[in-house]
Amino acid sequence: MGLCSSCFKGSSADFTTPDMETRRRQQVEAAERRQREQENRGIKNPERVKKMQLRSEELDKLEMQANRTNQEGGLKWQVS
Repeated sequence: MGLCSSCFKGSSADFTTPDMETRRRQQVEAAERRQREQENRGIKNPERVKKMQLRSEELDKLEMQANRTNQEGGLKWQVS
């Protein structure tokens, strides 16, 4: 059984490479897509995780503000 190798050859116009700017743009898009996929790997609900992270950041900010007010002379205790 022989193969007809002429059937598998395409014209050179079918295999043109894009210009450098197009290649760079495609590479950047592919890298961003891979990064998004990597971030969401193993997470069932990514939106819930983002909300939890935002909530955690807000709580941290509130805690830092509370610490500042205590250092600036917030409430004072007097024992008699």
